[in-house]
Amino acid sequence: MAKILDTVLLLALPASGKSEVRRYLAHLPPKTASDDFHMGPTAQLDDFPYVHMMRRIDDELVKLGAERIFFHSGERPFKDTKDWGTLIHLINKDYAELVSKQKDKPASAAEHLLDRIDDAGRKAGLQARLKALKPETRKALAAVLEKESAQMLKERQDAYPDTLKGKTLVIEFARGGPDKSSMPLKAPLGYAYSIGELSPEILKKAAILYVWVTPEESRRKNQARTDPNDPGSILHHGVPIEVMMNDYGCDDMDWLESEARVKGTVPIKRCDIPIARFDNRVDKTSFLRAEQKDWKPADVKAVHEGLKAALDKLAAFEPVKA
Repeated sequence: MAKILDTVLLLALPASGKSEVRRYLAHLPPKTASDDFHMGPTAQLDDFPYVHMMRRIDDELVKLGAERIFFHSGERPFKDTKDWGTLIHLINKDYAELVSKQKDKPASAAEHLLDRIDDAGRKAGLQARLKALKPETRKALAAVLEKESAQMLKERQDAYPDTLKGKTLVIEFARGGPDKSSMPLKAPLGYAYSIGELSPEILKKAAILYVWVTPEESRRKNQARTDPNDPGSILHHGVPIEVMMNDYGCDDMDWLESEARVKGTVPIKRCDIPIARFDNRVDKTSFLRAEQKDWKPADVKAVHEGLKAALDKLAAFEPVKA
């Protein structure tokens, strides 16, 4: 019987192919997923919906005559880079709720979301910014975001499995730093910081599947995939160019691997986390955004074989015993 991976951190620069990889894995018959990829039925966590809602909050605050909280503008990076930690603590909260099968039923989904963002921000070292809004501004903000927030809450809770036993949890996010940065990236930038902020319950079971592209290829694919009419889409959202250069101009995965205490891992705090690369420097995945009927067999084979090699490596990893 194939070993089933417990938790896979699906990491890469934006537009590298993470979401397309998730889509490919999701379409596979369960036996193929387990036999070829060591993946059980998946549960999935992703910080992008929170980034999207933070931008939505800022946009609505501007309409209400208030200042943006999270971003310098709709096309620019975070005001405070500690919000990279906010996103990780939101993932940690999602994970805790998934494991406990907690299904909050708040009177207002938008108020609930605003509180969750503030709580996660405090854990990242920030003040409770949304709670500090004028009461009338917060009330108006919650009203306009209620429908989206309720849908987001419903989708997250509907995806909770009855149990994680025999399943694979996939956690997706992208991290980096300014173009031409020296290493190591200074916290709270980069993977070293964000992976290290994941809860110990996640880290002790985690392995990394890194979708490998160059920053230049990441920028090219980001431009190619962008649909301005679908900014909240996992597959078709675009990242502004200033953000691409400032937040994702490079990443620290090569540096982390070079610092490994144990070959085939990256050192995060006291953990040696197994890592494998899916080489997408020559684009193998963009076709997966199309309808499945239009996928060409040769393209499918290239993705399948590349992913299989990487996930076989993760499944074969044996930790060094003390």
